[in-house]
Amino acid sequence: MPTADPTWDPAQYLRHADHRTRPFTDLLARIPGLPADAPRIADLGCGAGNVTALLADRWPAARITGYDTSAEMLRRAQQYAGDTRGGGRLDFAHADVRTWTPAEPHDLIVTNAALQWVPGHTERFADWIAALTPGGVLALQVPGNFDAPSHRLMRELARSARFEDRLAGVLRHTDAVPDPGVYLELLTGLGCTADVWETTYLHLLQGEDPVLDWVKGTGLRPVLTALADDPETLRAFLAEYRAALRQAYPAGPHGTPFPFRRLFAVAVKEA
Repeated sequence: MPTADPTWDPAQYLRHADHRTRPFTDLLARIPGLPADAPRIADLGCGAGNVTALLADRWPAARITGYDTSAEMLRRAQQYAGDTRGGGRLDFAHADVRTWTPAEPHDLIVTNAALQWVPGHTERFADWIAALTPGGVLALQVPGNFDAPSHRLMRELARSARFEDRLAGVLRHTDAVPDPGVYLELLTGLGCTADVWETTYLHLLQGEDPVLDWVKGTGLRPVLTALADDPETLRAFLAEYRAALRQAYPAGPHGTPFPFRRLFAVAVKEA
């Protein structure tokens, strides 16, 4: 886990918005009907708000709040705030997923590609499910690629003699996200009917060093934050990491294939 929260760059994150949005739309498609006609919905770790807006398309009468800790992301998300076409409302607020507890009953709590940043995040499930209305839903998606070359090479380089002093303890490890069976056991044990699955997307990325460009928006943020005051060391790290990524993810005739495993869970509280 990072020693400090990383800083975020919404523009960098959204450079691959088309690929990053796909898992959320797949999650959204598996969420059943909600128990209220005008449901109360929370999006935890809403980021730039572009996927939160998709919730308003699905439930236009809903009252939806996107929560995030990043001031940069929340400023970007404000463009989506306001009344929705079905009489609902979409807004955004600062909150930490590690401590957020609903102040009122919710019909849907959704979190997309955020819980991997929260150690012990499964311990929050009991409070969130307790706050759901009967028949309410907890839906989540998290990356499951922490043993992929993109993350493994990053960790190995951070532990090397040249960078260890600055980067020790900065990056997450393979235990950041449990196995799918853990989610299934926990959610069913909390009185839910759970649908848990995993998908490996094979993204075909374009441009020069596209995998490096991808991780600059997400997984590399702790390194970029830790070395922000030392441009020379940061340049050296990026040069070595870039070379390693080029070998691990060689470009093909139509782009660079980038396998990305993700885990999903949709838990419906007993009515």
